[in-house]
Amino acid sequence: MRKAMVLFACLFAGTVWASEQAGGHGLANEDKDAEGEDVAGYILHHVADSNEYEFEVPLSHNHIPIHLPRILIPFHDGACTPVADTHGGHGEVVPGLGAGCLDLSITKHTVMMWLAALLLIGSLLIWSNRDKTKLVPRGAGANLFEMLVLFVRDELAIKNIGKEEGPRYVPYLLTAFFFILFMNLLGLFPWMATATGNIAVTCGLALCTFFVTQVAGIRAAGIGGYLKHLTGGVAPWLWPIMIPVEVLGLFTKPFALTIRLFANMLAGHIVIFFLLGLIFMLRNPAVALVSVPFAFGIYLLELFVAFVQAYVFTMLSALFIGMSVAMGHHHDDHHETGASHDHGKAHHLG
Repeated sequence: MRKAMVLFACLFAGTVWASEQAGGHGLANEDKDAEGEDVAGYILHHVADSNEYEFEVPLSHNHIPIHLPRILIPFHDGACTPVADTHGGHGEVVPGLGAGCLDLSITKHTVMMWLAALLLIGSLLIWSNRDKTKLVPRGAGANLFEMLVLFVRDELAIKNIGKEEGPRYVPYLLTAFFFILFMNLLGLFPWMATATGNIAVTCGLALCTFFVTQVAGIRAAGIGGYLKHLTGGVAPWLWPIMIPVEVLGLFTKPFALTIRLFANMLAGHIVIFFLLGLIFMLRNPAVALVSVPFAFGIYLLELFVAFVQAYVFTMLSALFIGMSVAMGHHHDDHHETGASHDHGKAHHLG
């Protein structure tokens, strides 16, 4: 609670001081529309990915940029030569993959993913129950991790996939849950960024679930049963209609995972920045008396959302995997029913 009050006081003092400094430097003489665009640009600059990692100095307009390595792989000469950006006005941009340039540069969100992975591995090494002679772990951190692991195993994996196949996919679900949780929480610390606010990151996570889901379906039903399931069990003359619908249905699941996680994590940070930006847009330090408490409330809500979004992504992943595994069981039951029917028919004829 004391830390929360200190954070609230710092936010309030910083926003009031910054607004007074802005007023003293002649913001009153600028156009309101231009200032609104500056606030919007400031927000987008902080939530977007970048090839620079900036450390902003509190209570000042200074920042310390760290230029991250650029790794460009051209498929032909001149493919990665920067060209002028005539649309966005961002100076020069590097051509994309369509122009023959593979960009593997390290970005701000890449650093956040690496940091989340290191923190996750370190936390598990510190708080995991490595002493097999002790059945019950000791310490708040160890008990918290054990509670979350058991929750993912019992409430998500086993209940959605089944007792037989559920434990097989627990390692993936645990990895997805903790990795997303650590990335969500990192974005709430000063000088950090939320990697899950990048649609490319959430798309990559959703594709991992997509491939695991397809492998689970093929493993459960076999390649023949998996392909047969794409026909929807309808008559052959309806296959030209049903097969595209089923294939489209395969990709709507990762699309939903991508947009849900990306939109929820990005929206909270934009709301916080916008509430604080109202102080500069309205040019009145008194606005901080309202906007700062509201921004602090959204910040606390973001702590809850970080856990909720990690849970929702893992739960939906387990649900999709369970649906693929159930497809295999349905295929087996159909074969058993057909075999029993044929056996009874042969017995009747005999």
